Amino acid sequence: MYLLFKSLIAVHVVFGTVGLVSFWVPVLSRKGSPAHRLWGRVFANSILAAGLIAILLSLCTLYDPLGTHPHLTDPVFVRSVFGVLMFHLGVLTVNLASYGREVLKNKGNPAANRTRMNLGLQALLGLTSLTCVIEGTLTGQPLIAAASVIGFATVATNLLHMLNPAPPPKAWLREHVKGIVGAGISVYTAFFAFGAVRFMPELALHPGLWAIPLCVGLGLILYHYWKIGQSGSRLGKLAGGG
Repeated sequence: MYLLFKSLIAVHVVFGTVGLVSFWVPVLSRKGSPAHRLWGRVFANSILAAGLIAILLSLCTLYDPLGTHPHLTDPVFVRSVFGVLMFHLGVLTVNLASYGREVLKNKGNPAANRTRMNLGLQALLGLTSLTCVIEGTLTGQPLIAAASVIGFATVATNLLHMLNPAPPPKAWLREHVKGIVGAGISVYTAFFAFGAVRFMPELALHPGLWAIPLCVGLGLILYHYWKIGQSGSRLGKLAGGG
C-alpha cells in the first residue's frame, strides 16, 4: 500500500505542478488568444488528472491512515485531513474543471450540459460536502466543516445554470470563469493545506492559510465578471459571440 501510495503521490505532484503554474497563463493572457486556449486546455487537463489521483490517494488513506502516512501519529487527524478532506477537494477540483470545460464547449447549446456525468458530479460533490460537515463536527475541526460551504455553493450555482431552460447570453462565460478559476482556488488550497501539514502540521488547518487562495480566486472571478459586463471589452464580445 505504501509503495502504491508513494507512486501515486509522484504522479500527482507532476500533474499538480503543471496545473499550479499553467493556471496563470489563461488568467492573465488575452482572452480568446491562442495562448489562452492552449494553456487553458493544459490547465484543465492537468488539474483533472491531479484531482482524480487525489481521490485515489484519499481512498488509500481512508483504508490505511498511518500506513500511508508513517511520519504522523494521529490516525483521526490523518483520516480527517488526508482522507475525508482530500477526497472532498479532489471531487471539487474535478467538478469545477470539468464543468468549466463543458460550459465552454456547449455555449451554443446550454441543454447539452445536462449530461449524466455533469449531474452525477453535482450529486457526488453534494455528498462529499455533507460528509465534511459531519466529519468536521465529530472531530472538532471547524475548517473541515467550513470547506463544505464552497462545495454546496458550487453545486447550487452549477445546477442553477444547467437546469435553466433559457440562460442569459453571457451566462456560459461567467460559468466558464467560475469553473476554471474555482478549480484554481481548489488546487491552491490543497497545495497550501497538504503541503503545510508535512512541514508545519499546526498550520495545515489555519484559516489564514486557506484564506489566501480563496480571496485571490474570488477577486479574479469578480474582476472577470465585471469585464464580461462591459459591452466593449474583449470578454464582453466573447460573451456576445463576437
